[in-house]
Amino acid sequence: MQRQAQGLTLIGIGLYTPAEAARIIAVPAQKIIRWLRGHEANGKQYDRLWQSQVTMEDGSIILGFRDLMEVKVADAFVQWGLPPVRVRVVIERAKEIVGDDHPLSTNRFMTDGSNVFMEVVEEGGDRRLIDLLRGQWTMKSIIEPFLKHVDFGEDGAPVRWWPRGRTKKILVDPARSFGQPIESTSHVPTAALAAAAKAEGSVAAAAVAWRVSVAAVRRAVAFQEEIDQRYAA
Repeated sequence: MQRQAQGLTLIGIGLYTPAEAARIIAVPAQKIIRWLRGHEANGKQYDRLWQSQVTMEDGSIILGFRDLMEVKVADAFVQWGLPPVRVRVVIERAKEIVGDDHPLSTNRFMTDGSNVFMEVVEEGGDRRLIDLLRGQWTMKSIIEPFLKHVDFGEDGAPVRWWPRGRTKKILVDPARSFGQPIESTSHVPTAALAAAAKAEGSVAAAAVAWRVSVAAVRRAVAFQEEIDQRYAA
C-alpha cells in the first residue's frame, strides 16, 4: 500500500478499502464511507459513527478488522430499523459501559447491550424501542446470527471471523494476509486460489500449482463466486 498511515503499525490490524469491505460484509461502500467519514444531508452535518482504526495521511478511508466487524453489526441494527443517528448514540453509550472503542462487535455487548439501549431510550424518549425491549425483542435476535461465527479473545474483542460458518473453512483473520479472506486449511487467500483456477483452466490444476487440496480450491472458488455475484447485484 503506497498511502501512509499516521503513526501506526499495520501488522495484525487488517486492511480494507471500502470497496473491499463491501464485498466481504455485503454493506455498500458508500454507506461505509459515510459512517466513517461523516456526511452532509439537507444542510445538516452528520458526524462519523466512530473513529476508524487506521488514519491515512491523505484522508482516505481504510478499515481495520475491528472496523469491519463494527460495520457489520451496526448495519444489522440499521436493517432492523434503528436510524444511523441513533446507532451513533448507542455506540457512545456502549463505549462507556463496555469499555471498548468498537463496542458493538464485542461479545460483552451481547450481555450489556440491553442496558445500553435502555439508557439511550431514557434520554431520547423513543417509546417504540422501549416497548420492544420490554417485550419480545432481544439482542440475540439481531446480532447473534453474525456473532456466532466470530472468534473472540479473552478481552471480549473479535479476533477472527468465519463469514460462511466454521464448517465452510473460509476465514478472515487480521493476523494473516492483511485480513483478506483465506481458505483455512491451506492459509492461502481465496482470491489467489480462485484466480489460479481460472488461469490454470481447472480446480485440479490450481491445486497442483499451489500444492493444496482440490477441496481447498473448490471452497475458495465458491466463496469468491459468492461475493462476486453479491457485489455485482
